[in-house]
Amino acid sequence: MSSLKDIHPPELILDSGGKHPINKIKSYIMDILSSFGFQIIDGPEIETEEFNFDMLNIKKSHPARQMHDTFYVQDKQFVLRTHTSPVQIRGMLNNKPPIAFISGGKVYRKDDDATHLPMFHQIEGIYIDEDVNFANLKDLIYKIIYAIFDEEKELRFRPSFFPFTEPSAEVDIMSETGDWLEILGCGIVNPIVIDNCNIDAQKYSGLAFGLGVERIAMLKYGVNDIREFYKSNLDFLEQFK
Repeated sequence: MSSLKDIHPPELILDSGGKHPINKIKSYIMDILSSFGFQIIDGPEIETEEFNFDMLNIKKSHPARQMHDTFYVQDKQFVLRTHTSPVQIRGMLNNKPPIAFISGGKVYRKDDDATHLPMFHQIEGIYIDEDVNFANLKDLIYKIIYAIFDEEKELRFRPSFFPFTEPSAEVDIMSETGDWLEILGCGIVNPIVIDNCNIDAQKYSGLAFGLGVERIAMLKYGVNDIREFYKSNLDFLEQFK
């Protein structure tokens, strides 16, 4: 018969935690953009319509302002920000050119499928100076994508429309499966937006871009369904430690 001295509690196997893959990619991209000379700024996730829409030349008739696209709170007094652009507006109001800002964080839209989420992470950048043009923007986009993936990627610039940039483009990247996947929007900052921020649009111009962090993570990690990142599946998440 064994004595109490022979009885031992079960061994505890402690497994260290790890950074969520989306946070890893977000930090990675922010570090890259910081190395390009962009300054990191931050702002609130609950915004006024003025900063989320009006200052960005998004008219009251624009579909993005409808209840089926945007999360309103407190009887439409505020919105959950639909992009990180309001952070850039605040930065432009409080600084004089040349300006080079990036902001990253959670944004909210009423989307939910394999490539869209109602909450996702976005990183936006803006550069305001004299004689900024679309050639500068395109060159910057290629450099950013090369730095993120550490190799050249096939990109496709498609003409698009955003109220806050003119001209505007959406950029697709060729995935490993041979399909095009949209990863960012970009354009030359609309002079109306520059004027709204008390900057002389006759003298200064600018470029802007917005990256979807989850889309970049899908490409980096070979994930086909964006929702996998938020299912709290430890077997899935542990592979990114």
